[in-house]
Amino acid sequence: MTLNKYAGGEGIKKATVNIDGNDIKVIAASGLKNAQEILEQIKNKTADYQFVEIMACPGGCVMGGGQPIKSSKIQSTVDVRKKRADALYSIDEKAIIRKSHQNPVVQKVYEEFLEKPGSHIAHELLHTEYKKREKYHI
Repeated sequence: MTLNKYAGGEGIKKATVNIDGNDIKVIAASGLKNAQEILEQIKNKTADYQFVEIMACPGGCVMGGGQPIKSSKIQSTVDVRKKRADALYSIDEKAIIRKSHQNPVVQKVYEEFLEKPGSHIAHELLHTEYKKREKYHI
């Protein structure tokens, strides 16, 4: 598998991943404005992606609502998003287990309860379905 360097503007990253000779186009958006842009392209059939990731928070979860709020004084002198992102990437690089399917705890849950990936019980408990809902106007 090979991955070309991510390309794209602020909040949108695009890449092509080659898996066994097949190019898979991926795109990731952070922030709802960027998400809307990508979704409009897909809806209008002006974009062709096989994998789409949407993160509501600008900068993704690194700047999500669960993060501690820093004062405006700190925010004016420190790039909090970059520091958080750098810390997460550093933790990830040092992690012994970096893929969920290699985690012994996950493997044990499958062995003892979920049977195997894609099993009926795994599908029932781990998958979700999206339903078109009426739009509500407030």
